Amino acid sequence: MMPPAYVKPYVKRGKTDASDAEAICEAVTRPTMRFVAVKTEDQQAVLMLHKARELLVRQRTM
Repeated sequence: MMPPAYVKPYVKRGKTDASDAEAICEAVTRPTMRFVAVKTEDQQAVLMLHKARELLVRQRTM
């Protein structure tokens, strides 16, 4: 997977599916492209718990 911020410089024109796909293809061919590891279900569950707790704390301190 690639973060959108890494692909953004390769978008040549407006936001359409075709131009996004073209930018992704262009970015993948670059030798300096960095990829992001996919998170497991357990990692995503822990992140969701942290985000939910953070939201509750933020709402409570308002």
